[in-house]
Amino acid sequence: MKAKELKIKSEGELKKWLFSDREKLRVLRFDLAAGKVKNIKEIRNKRKDIAKILTILNQKKYKNPPG
Repeated sequence: MKAKELKIKSEGELKKWLFSDREKLRVLRFDLAAGKVKNIKEIRNKRKDIAKILTILNQKKYKNPPG
C-alpha cells in the first residue's frame, strides 16, 4: 500500500489495518517456521506496511497534539 493512500485514511481505519497486518505477519512467521511460505518477500513487505502505518499514525498524532 502506498503512503499517499494511507494518509487519506482516518486514525481508526489505520489502527484496523495495523491490527490486521500484524496478525498476517504473525501467521507468515509461523508458516515460515513450518516451511509453508514460498515467497519470503511477503514478510518484508508486511513489515514495511506496518512501518508505514505507524509512521503516519505518529505524524497525525504530533500534527494535532491534544490540549
